[in-house]
Amino acid sequence: MLCNNTFIRQEVHTISNMSEAVSKLSLEAKIKLKYKEWEVEITCVEDKVKNVVENVLTGIDIASLSSTNTNSEIEKLKTEIDLLRSKIDGDANLQNINQKRNNVSLKELAKNGNTCRSLMEKIFYEKFFESERLLIEVHQQLSRIGYNYDKTAVSHSLSDMVREGILTRVGTLRNYRYIQKKPLFEK
Repeated sequence: MLCNNTFIRQEVHTISNMSEAVSKLSLEAKIKLKYKEWEVEITCVEDKVKNVVENVLTGIDIASLSSTNTNSEIEKLKTEIDLLRSKIDGDANLQNINQKRNNVSLKELAKNGNTCRSLMEKIFYEKFFESERLLIEVHQQLSRIGYNYDKTAVSHSLSDMVREGILTRVGTLRNYRYIQKKPLFEK
């Protein structure tokens, strides 16, 4: 009889475990949820369904909002990049036009090195002398583009350009202003 009681106890224990498993299965809820572009399957205990569904919906809303903001920021950046590209392309075309005038390119001007005279011709070519300029203004312009020549060298180059008929000198001694007389390299 002892064997039988142990066997019965085991069977009773097994049956109670099975009934607990069956009751757990009946307490679990499976939900398929479609919300916006999302499709979610939720499995949880019946008591927690409301909280779990609310948490899932909140998570979906937050993810949708952040992806919408990110997408709009990406579109704005793409638009800015396209605008900058078009400006660069336009500037490159303008630069190509400006680099070749009267069949003389800036490269040809700089062939002999960056002498004071060649730099003066370069700024002349860039229409710096369309209005009257003092010696100090010319010296400052050369400094701005990265060349620091002595004022006497600048003055000599300006005098040479006046003598060649490229520039005209207006004013009195020590107060000369230089202005373009004719387009560069025009014969």
